[in-house]
Amino acid sequence: MLEIKGVSKRFGPVRALDDVTFAVQPGEVFGFVGSNGAGKTTTMRIVLGVLTADAGEVRWKGAAVDADLRRRIGYMPEERGLYPKMKVGEQLTYLARLHGLGPADAAAAVRRWTEVLGVGHRLRDEVQKLSLGNQQRVQLAAALVHDPEVLVLDEPFSGLDPSAVEVMSGVLRDKAADGVPVIFSSHQLELVERLSDRVGIISDGRMVAVGSVAELRDRRRSTDIDVVGPPAGWADGLPGVAVVHSAGTASRIRLLDGTDDQDVLRAALAAGPVHEFHRWNPPLTALYRDVVQPDVPDGDPTERPTR
Repeated sequence: MLEIKGVSKRFGPVRALDDVTFAVQPGEVFGFVGSNGAGKTTTMRIVLGVLTADAGEVRWKGAAVDADLRRRIGYMPEERGLYPKMKVGEQLTYLARLHGLGPADAAAAVRRWTEVLGVGHRLRDEVQKLSLGNQQRVQLAAALVHDPEVLVLDEPFSGLDPSAVEVMSGVLRDKAADGVPVIFSSHQLELVERLSDRVGIISDGRMVAVGSVAELRDRRRSTDIDVVGPPAGWADGLPGVAVVHSAGTASRIRLLDGTDDQDVLRAALAAGPVHEFHRWNPPLTALYRDVVQPDVPDGDPTERPTR
């Protein structure tokens, strides 16, 4: 298990991290989300030892992370850290050797991962001659080439086309299936929701929520229902109900404490034909707003809900 325990960090007067604590289990894909400047990259750099925490610690398998353990971590920085004028194959082989692989093992690992990631035909090309998406694939190969025990990926999906996203998603799932803890950050919340076993939300340097999407939904204080069919205004003045959104015959209503959804359904049926009546399961985007931007209203009820 990779543990981040009570980590704090300041840059002069700026508090970048404040008592950040969470863990990533073996075989788990952990999505790390937050706005720009929230503290995601700072946390990852502390895990890698690029930065030193002012307080707290990072532990792997119960031991403090030291230089030797860091060699067993696969890290992909948000900013591309490749040598632009170096050929892809030479660069990946060099990085594999730095992590302790012998010549034959390094060459085999380079062939394997470049083929998996779809850049096996570019081994003799300089990195700077690749598209940004292919550079991103090479950067992921650099994080994988030494068969790491932990994966830490900062915005790995940035700039990728849909097919490349699927390839990279498959690689992350496969590594997790092998028991590797995987932590990645991304602003693409729909992708985070689809790929992650658990999600951590950081805001202003503090962890504000950690859990599966289902667990984050359960923490919501309100129960919202999407109703399609009855005419506009059918729920106005209905006891125990607040109208969140209404557009034509589609409305989202919020049940106040103690309100029976079956009573509400009967009222909707009395007002007209009901074509849909179901609990709204908010996507990660809405759950993120709940904890980071609580004053931002929920989405349009005419959008197809997440079931």
